[in-house]
Amino acid sequence: QVQLVESGGGSVQAGGSLRLSCVVSGYTNLPYCLGWFRQAPGKEREGVAGILGDDRTSYLESVKGRFTVSKDDAKKSLYLEMSSLKPEDTAMYYCAAAFSRNGGPCPTADYNYWGQGTQVTVSS
Repeated sequence: QVQLVESGGGSVQAGGSLRLSCVVSGYTNLPYCLGWFRQAPGKEREGVAGILGDDRTSYLESVKGRFTVSKDDAKKSLYLEMSSLKPEDTAMYYCAAAFSRNGGPCPTADYNYWGQGTQVTVSS
């Protein structure tokens, strides 16, 4: 019933840019907490960027200044603009959503809705 569908992944050379999109369906309004996560082969999943219903954002330290998370409430979409990409950014990227009962931010464990993932590969 609840679905998140990512798109925009691909292969790019180091220093290049990509824009990931995520469309959320199944609810009238977007969940309060929206985020992007990634997982590289042999490594654990990590949070990349998050955005709350009041537009507050947070970023993984290693992507600050390079990635920008945004959303469009009318389109029920989430975006991740990535620039100055590095080989270390290579991973499967997932969008996720959570509902907050206290106004957020949402703990990672509360992100119960996930997309299928989109692959981002950055070559040297």
